[in-house]
Amino acid sequence: MEAAEQQGGRILLVDDESAILRTFHYCLEDQGYQVATANSAAQADALLQRQVFDLCFLDLRLGDDNGLDVLAQMRVQAPWMRVVIVTAHSAVDTAVDAMQAGAADYLVKPCSPEQLRMAAAKQLEVRQLSARLEALEGQVDKAKNDLDSHSPAMMAVLETARQVAATDANILILGESGTGKGELARAIHGWSRRAKKACVTINCPSLTAELMESELFGHSRGAFTGASESTLGRVNQADGGSLFLDEIGDFPLTLQPKLLRFIQDKEYERVGDPVTRRADVRILAATNLDLQDMVSEGLFREDLLYRLNVITLNLPPLRERAEDILDLAERFLARFVKDYARPARGFSDEVRTALLDYPWPGNIRELRNVIERASIICPEERVQLSHLGLNTAASNDTPRVGAELSLEQLEKAHIAAVLATSETLEQAARTLGIDASTLYRKRKLLGL
Repeated sequence: MEAAEQQGGRILLVDDESAILRTFHYCLEDQGYQVATANSAAQADALLQRQVFDLCFLDLRLGDDNGLDVLAQMRVQAPWMRVVIVTAHSAVDTAVDAMQAGAADYLVKPCSPEQLRMAAAKQLEVRQLSARLEALEGQVDKAKNDLDSHSPAMMAVLETARQVAATDANILILGESGTGKGELARAIHGWSRRAKKACVTINCPSLTAELMESELFGHSRGAFTGASESTLGRVNQADGGSLFLDEIGDFPLTLQPKLLRFIQDKEYERVGDPVTRRADVRILAATNLDLQDMVSEGLFREDLLYRLNVITLNLPPLRERAEDILDLAERFLARFVKDYARPARGFSDEVRTALLDYPWPGNIRELRNVIERASIICPEERVQLSHLGLNTAASNDTPRVGAELSLEQLEKAHIAAVLATSETLEQAARTLGIDASTLYRKRKLLGL
């Protein structure tokens, strides 16, 4: 049954001959598929209303029922389902008509078990590829939806992004943590001529220089301790597509010359392998750091910066996009209540006011997290203020450097803001310049 789930092998057999149904059922079930049977159009209709199938073997002659009519109904009920017509030699012409009406293929009875298995495997593979494509398109659509905006500043960024997406220019996306830099990068890839190829992401802060080089360019077997197998690397995976370097400001300084050479010449070598390779890759990069300041401090190469920021896009923080806050909150709520099957359908007036008044130091990421939490714990149709978990009183009096407050108060406010803008505790610890265990203790001590 594990194989069936992996292939998405849910099959419906529709035939009015019990012997045929039994033979087909045993043959396909032996292959690990999940199989259901129906001996009439009515039974098939009932099963389709209760279950999801990937493939149907449909006999054209179903007693008093017309197989073409049944096919037409199936195309309405389950448009994703592949339908293979099963027919006798004398009805091949009708089978061809059925294919013109939307059937994927046909089998002529009697057929061998091997022919049946091959037909099932072929159609399920096509269905699996279609499902994967739908999922990828859904990811791009989701990114586009999250990027939709009524803010003039954001609309200007998106207009520029769409214009430059059609080119192969390298793009540097700047903005605070949580502003949607990754979503914009994936949308740019989706708008580009490279959309049919991969958009491969590397999270720069997560790897040492040695591991980053191996991850980026690959390595040969035995290149270093533990390299038991050769790997191709992310650059190879992105060939023909885009490579997204997330948080490029944390890219290891010692490895920057090799990245610069790859960006300039499209050439690289795997670790432990002298063979020079080429890859046609478009570079998208993002950071919340000031790379120009890092250049001045000797922490980032100036020539690499020039290569990366052929086009620079600055994403405004959420506090400067007040027009979008409620729209985004409603989209997130609709998505999460569907995912978690929860009852919330909207926000109270008090919540809407609070969402607009809060400064959102963690930007869209923080808003998404707040709405996800609220959607889970809200037991009613309207989300109330208590479900948000926002410290609205504190948000109206955000501590600032130089204000009359203690170091402990300032530290607490700063740690809270960094936590709100970080995806993980480890990332927050790196931003603060302390280890994760120290941050964990400080969180408990400060009541965060």
